[in-house]
This record gives sequence, C-alpha cells and structure tokens, in this order.
Amino acid sequence: MTTGVIPGGQSPEPRPTDPQLPEQRREPGGHGPLHVDNRTRSAVITARAAASFEPVGRSVATARSFVRDTLQGWGFGDIVDDAVVLTSELVTNAVVHAGTAADVLCLRSDAGVRIEVADRYPEREIPLQGAAINMGSPDREGGRGLQLCAALAGRWGVEYTPTHKNVWFLLDLPERPVGTRAAGPALPAAMLPLADGRVRVAVVQIDRGGSITSWNEDAETLFGYAAEQVTGKPLTDLAAWPHTPGTGTGIAEALRLSRWEGSYGIRGAHGRVIPVYASHLRVRDTGGEPSTVCLLVQDHERAVLQTPSRVPASTDAGTAPDGQSADPFEVFIGSPAPDDLDGLLQRTVERARDMLDADAAFLLLATDDETELEVRASTGLPSARQRFARVPVEAGPGRYGSARMPAVHDDLAAVPGAVPLLHGTGMRSVVTVPLKVEGRLTGSLGVAAEAPGRYSNEEALRLQFAADRIALAVESARLGELERLRRGSLSFLVEASDLLAGTLDRDQTLALMAQMTVPTLATWCAVYTIADQASEPYLSYVLHEDEDLIDGIKSLLSKVPPPDPVPTPGARIWTTPAEAAHQAALRTSMRSLGLGDSPHRVGTSVGPTLATASAIGGETVVLPLVARNRVIGMLTLGKPTDEHFRQEILELAEDLSRRAALALDNARLYSERTAISQSLQRSLLPPGLPEVAGVEVDVIYRAAGEGNEVGGDFYDLFPIRDGAYGFAIGDVCGTGPEAAAVTGLARHALRLLAREGFGGPAVLQRLNSAILDEGARSRFLTLLYGELWPQEDGSAVLKVVCAGHPLPLRLRQDGTVEPAAEPQPLLGVMEDLELYEQTVTLDPGDVLLCVTDGVTERREGTRMLGDDGLADVLTTCTGLTAGAVAARIMRAVERFASDAPSDDMAILAMRVPEIMTD
Repeated sequence: MTTGVIPGGQSPEPRPTDPQLPEQRREPGGHGPLHVDNRTRSAVITARAAASFEPVGRSVATARSFVRDTLQGWGFGDIVDDAVVLTSELVTNAVVHAGTAADVLCLRSDAGVRIEVADRYPEREIPLQGAAINMGSPDREGGRGLQLCAALAGRWGVEYTPTHKNVWFLLDLPERPVGTRAAGPALPAAMLPLADGRVRVAVVQIDRGGSITSWNEDAETLFGYAAEQVTGKPLTDLAAWPHTPGTGTGIAEALRLSRWEGSYGIRGAHGRVIPVYASHLRVRDTGGEPSTVCLLVQDHERAVLQTPSRVPASTDAGTAPDGQSADPFEVFIGSPAPDDLDGLLQRTVERARDMLDADAAFLLLATDDETELEVRASTGLPSARQRFARVPVEAGPGRYGSARMPAVHDDLAAVPGAVPLLHGTGMRSVVTVPLKVEGRLTGSLGVAAEAPGRYSNEEALRLQFAADRIALAVESARLGELERLRRGSLSFLVEASDLLAGTLDRDQTLALMAQMTVPTLATWCAVYTIADQASEPYLSYVLHEDEDLIDGIKSLLSKVPPPDPVPTPGARIWTTPAEAAHQAALRTSMRSLGLGDSPHRVGTSVGPTLATASAIGGETVVLPLVARNRVIGMLTLGKPTDEHFRQEILELAEDLSRRAALALDNARLYSERTAISQSLQRSLLPPGLPEVAGVEVDVIYRAAGEGNEVGGDFYDLFPIRDGAYGFAIGDVCGTGPEAAAVTGLARHALRLLAREGFGGPAVLQRLNSAILDEGARSRFLTLLYGELWPQEDGSAVLKVVCAGHPLPLRLRQDGTVEPAAEPQPLLGVMEDLELYEQTVTLDPGDVLLCVTDGVTERREGTRMLGDDGLADVLTTCTGLTAGAVAARIMRAVERFASDAPSDDMAILAMRVPEIMTD
C-alpha cells in the first residue's frame, strides 16, 4: 500500500475525464436511469489523502482502516461509519470481484468529504447515457456498493475512462454549533430583539477559589439576595448546574475557562430556580490575580448577550409579542436545545424537576416493541445504578400499573413496588406521565419528592403539558441515535467478520472474540468452551479493559460453577458472578476488620481484591456459541457494579456471537484435521537414518501444501542384511493425503520385499502389481531404488533401478558430473514390466545425488532449473560432506524462484569419504 497526505488550501488538479463520458449520478430513490450531474465541484480542497491497495482480500480491511484514520485525523468522526461502510463495499468490488488494484482518494473541503475509489478493470462495458440500470435485489450478497452510495451519500457518481472506473461519493458534514462570536449587521429598530421592560444584567465577580467578591444591584433584584448575604460564598451554592452525562464541564470548570456562554439556573431567595443565560469572561488584575466576571440575564433575554440575534423573547409562557404562538418545545427546554439525545433528555428531567420543585426526576424511553421502558436520564437518583435499567410498561392492573396513563402516587411507602425504579431511593410521592407520538407510547417522564402527598392532578396536568411539548423532539433524537447505532453496528460487524475469517488458529480466535467485545460492548468478558457433548464448560479466556484485574476475575470465575450451556438464542442474565463478587468482597472487608470470614462461602481461597469484586459486580449476561446445531461454548459479558446493558448492545453482541461461534468451530475442525493429518503423515516417514559404515548419508525433505509433513515424495534407507542396505527415493503423482497413502504402500512394500531376498527388479515388479491392485485409487509412481554395499577398500558398490525417476547424478573428485543410471518405465501404469539393475561403484570422495522432480522442475516464470542446472550446482560441491551437498542444493533451489515451492521436494546425498593417509 502506498499513501500520501497533502495538507493546504490549494485544490488538486482534477482527474482527466473523457468529455464524451460525463459524470453519472444515481437518483436517491427508485431504480430510474442515470442522469448527468452538471453541478460544479468548486469547493476549495483543504486536505488530500491517497492510497493504493493490491488485489488481495486483506486490502479491504486495510482500506477501511486508512479511511477511518484519515477522517478521524481530520476531526470528522460523525461521518466515519458511513464512509467506512461505503469504502468497504467499493474496494471489495475492485480487489475481490474485478481482481484489480484499487486507488482510494479522500478530499476534504468546506462543503464535506469526497472519497473516490478507482479500479483498473480494462474491459468494462461503458453504459449508454440514460440507459436504465437494474441494481438488483438489496438482499443479495454482492453488488450492493451503488445501492449503499444512493442510501448514505449526499451525492455520488461513476466516471469511466478506457482504463479506469472511478466511483465517488460526497458526505456532507453535520451542522455544528458556531465556535466564535461575530458582530451582526446593522438592523432596523423593528428587527431588534424585544426586552421585557428594563433589561437587568447581573454582574457577579468570582475570585480564584470560586467565591463571590462582587454582586451588583441588578443581581439583588433578579435573585433577591443582598450583596452582604452572598459575598464570600461559593457560586456553586447558588448555581443549579445541568449535569449532562458524557460531559465533564461543571460550574467549577466553566469558571476557569477563558470564555464560556450557556444556560443554567440560580436558586433565588424564594427557593425557586431562576433560569439565566450567562457569559463568563476570565480576567486578571494588575497584580496578576485571576478572577471571573459573570454577566447573567434572564434566560428568555439571552439575545442581550448573544449575537446574531435570535427570535424575540416571549412575553408569557406560550405567546410571542406579536401574538403568534412561540415554539412550546423551546419554551420548556430553552434555547439553544441540546443537539444530542442524552443532553436533551438530561435537560428535560432537570427542567421537569425544577418546574414542580421536586427532589428527583427521571425519563424512560420505550423499547421498539413497547413492552418495556429503559431508563435514559435521571437527576436526584443514583443514575449510575439506574441507567439503562428496564421496567415493564404494564406493571400491574389498573391505571396506576401502566405507563400509558398519567399516575399520581401520594405515598410509595403504602404501595411498595408501585414504581420499581424508585425502590430504595427514599422517594415517597411521585407523578408520572407518558410521552406519546401519534398515539404511540415512546417514553415516560416522572418527578418525585421525599415527602408524601406533594402532588395532585394539577401537577400531573402541568407535567403532561411539558411531556407533550418535548415528545416529538425526543422521538426524533431517539430515531437519529438508533440510525447512528445501526450504521456503527454494521461497520463493527463488517470488521469483526473480516478479523474472524482471517485466522484458523483456535487461541487467536478466542483472543479476537474477547478483544472485539472489550471495551466496545462490555467492560469485561469471559469465553467458555465445550470440547464435546460429554464435557463440562471450560474457562478458556478472560479479558478486562484494565489488565490488572484479569487475574482476579479469572480466579473468581474459576471458583464458581460455569453457566449452563443452553442453546436458546439471545442473552440471558447470569447472577452467579455478581453474587460471588459480593460475598468475596464482604469476606475481604470482614478480614480487614479482624472479624473473620463470613458464614457464606463461595469456595476455598477465592480472595479477590475489592477492586476485582467491584469490576465484576454489575450485570452479567451469557450468550451461547452455537455452531452446526451444537453449543460449543458461551460468551459472557459483564459490567462493573450497578451498570446495565442496553438492548441494542445485547443485539449486537448476539450477532457477533453467531459469527464468533462459526469461526471458533472452523478453527477447532481445522486443528483436529491438521493434527490427524500430521500424525498419519509422520508415520510415513522413516523413523531415522541408520549409520552406514564407510558412507555418509544425508536427506532433506520439504512437503508442499499447508499443514503437510509428507506428500507425494518420499525417501527411505534401511538395512537389508549384514553389510547391505536398501535405499529409495520416489514421487507419487499428486500431493497431500491421497498421495501419502500410496507413499506408505510403496515404502513398506520395499522394505518387506527387499528383506525377503528379492533383487531390485523383482522388488519393483511386485510393487507395481500392488499399486495396480488398488484400482481406481492407484496412482503412478516414479522410483529410484538401489542396494548399497560398502567395500573394505573404502569404495561402495550400488545396484540401482531408475523407474521413470530423475536420474541420479554422480560427482567425481575432479568435479565432473554424470548420470549414474539409465531411465526405465515408471510404476503403476503397465502390468508387465521388464526392469534391470545397473551397478555403480563410488570411489572415495565421490558423491551420488538423488532428487525428486520438485527440485529439477523448480520454475521462475518461463525459466526452469532442469537437469543441467542441477548438474551445474552439483559441480560446485566437490570436497563437501553429504550434508553440505544436500544443503547447498536446497539453497540453490529456494533461491531460483521467489515464490514458495508448489511441489514436494526430496534430496538424498550419499558420499564415500576420502581415505585419510598419514
């Protein structure tokens, strides 16, 4: 892959295009014809990133990572998921389906991000302008790239040249809040924002420690406190700050910023919260001491501090000064409204709490089937424990048991369990109202107080009005969040599938499963595996986002019974880890106090730390790993203490578990097959080479094919009787287990027949008959067989038969190389063979080299090593030992071509040592 990034403000030169081939654009809806997109691309390019990817499967994942890193580096995280999905589809089309390299180009401009994917398919048909194009079914596996462009991109198109096809798409940037303030134009008086009488601007100055040092007359009028009452007190005592989940800025942090603007509340002397719009400016005096000047106006008069001006402030709760109705949503929520769902929900519960002067408020959203409500925001409650918890819509009979109707409870102590969310919180009175859109239940809003009898039907009516004002905005934001989650889930599953499909190693598959779930889906996870139906689940892998806690969690889980291997799909709650963590934490605390162990015991010497117990003490779910109708394991996901899983996360985890189960089962089957194959293949190799007095012997063997230790080539050296040895080197047609079966037949038959006293021709003739008896399973065989007799004078006599095999080569001491036998018919083809043996005498210093055709037929393009090339290499081996000769031949073969060998190779070298004289 090659990449390049060019920042700056100059637009790159446009791609050359054929004037007869204008840009093609697919209309967003339907299956209509393509149309010309004549809109200019005049936006200034501010950054450019390009990369090229080879036509291999792994390039798809690499391209996704390139686009993701590029857009995140540019700060465009909002559109990363869409860009990754579209790039994945288009690069797949190029490198997998078209089989060409792919060029990816990312362009950043003020209008958005344009991404181009070009392939180099040279014979693609150019469609006629205006011709209808059938994009096919959206449910089929392939061909969805253009459909996704039409669905996700703001603009897209296809450009053709005689050698390239370029598909591009443009993703618009989401609207973002203005980061700087600018002076507006001069406006007529009638267009200026209205103020309710005199605009009172409270000027409050705060020292370094956050305490009030200055409080003007307007502040006294607005909030009812005299300056001497508040001077020296922290502003945080008066401020009602909106605690929005996911944001770390509070009132203390805001006061330390150089400049800040926004809405919050000030609790007045009458106890009510007064919404204000504030502008904070950080200054320092001549002595260098910092302080913060706060300008505060009533929230509906924010136009005084803000530019450009907004809609004129309303004179009452729902009517604008000109008599037109103001937006009821803006009246309740305030402006500007939060642009994210969590912020909107948090603002809603805070306003609802203040409106009814409550101690707590909460908001729940309905699930898709409207059977349950999920806690999404709360104030005044232990939100960490309640967030994402679920309660049924119909909790009991009658009006007060359903979330579909407003309900007022005067005293929860009299009706225990009436509002499960508030159990154990100390709240006594509560009013709840439904959120509905077009008659469909979308949520529930409630406020609660610690005192009984605080609310009546009048408060329920006021709260229902507020719920009606915000219901549509909440539902719209919820649907937007679901769409973003869906796109993020799609991107997550695409990458997960690629990673799981990229390995057949069981341990690596287990590690990938865990690493994909933590911390994306859960805080910790554990994978249990089941070897067979009679085996118990075994804890195979544990992972936590904090590595220091992994050993403690593993220790705790190993002491509790594993979850039941139930094949029912979906996540189910598993309470055992949380209970064990609670009991273990209790025992640890009691030991630290010197009180001894608790009477409740989980197991002996569990002993996790309190941190481990807290990490595993939340909600835990178990998802079965089912492959081929059998439970092969369980995926366990957990949260820390008092946290719950969202339903969308559980559904995504279920999709992941199905993919992970198949990957794990494939890895298991592959490991079993490889182990069996290698065990059988190792049995076909000779157990070892015997020591031959007066002759050096060495062998190098390489089997082609992944996981093969023995293929179609084989060798053997064995004693026949005293002073005589048999040797063989052969090549069975083909490779792999089928060829290895004939290898076993040949090797064992040679040993048996030779030891029965048969000569070389007789041995090969009987072996030929045995191969032919195999019928359709038989394979032809080339074989060099010989018998070796070391002589007392230091030489060695060999009798060889070369049945269709590459001829053995003899290297003399003077460096000459010559064939040591003549070719004869191969085995396994004809029934009647007339074979004869030839005698060769090796003098001291001579070498006999025997190889299979995987050596001589080694290729690099149109070149082949051949017999002549082998002889040339052997010529350079004068004076080397047998092992050195075999090693030099193998190095020459490997270096002859860059690709891995595609055929089995065997090298057998025999050398008669030179006679040493004093």
